[in-house]
Amino acid sequence: MARARTMRSNPTDAERALWRVLRNRRLAAYKFRRQQPIGRYIVDFVCFERRLIVEADGSQHIDSAYDRDSDHWLTEEGFRVLRLFNTDILDNPEGVCTAILVALHGVGNGIEPSPTPPLSPALPRKGGREPQEHLNG
Repeated sequence: MARARTMRSNPTDAERALWRVLRNRRLAAYKFRRQQPIGRYIVDFVCFERRLIVEADGSQHIDSAYDRDSDHWLTEEGFRVLRLFNTDILDNPEGVCTAILVALHGVGNGIEPSPTPPLSPALPRKGGREPQEHLNG
């Protein structure tokens, strides 16, 4: 618990930006917690109501065995994991919010988003590509 507290006190720029969107039920009135211990892992953000975990990941997470293991365990525990690149969070907040909303509305409603790679190669930009689902699990 002390490590989670320390992580909450020292967020990355991307975590700080995402928390501004998720805190105080600002995104579609869903409650999120940040740097929350779940089992032996500490997740960046979680909405327990929808069993959705949102991870803000830098390039060091690409093809990470630790992330694959944590995603597998969390999925076995009934969570879905949405991994987003820090650059997308900082440069494309609208696309990130859309991806999170799609994940929130798909979880637990009988609408299961299709599996995708653990990290988003790119999220939709204004005037750009169609939105893509970026769920793992």
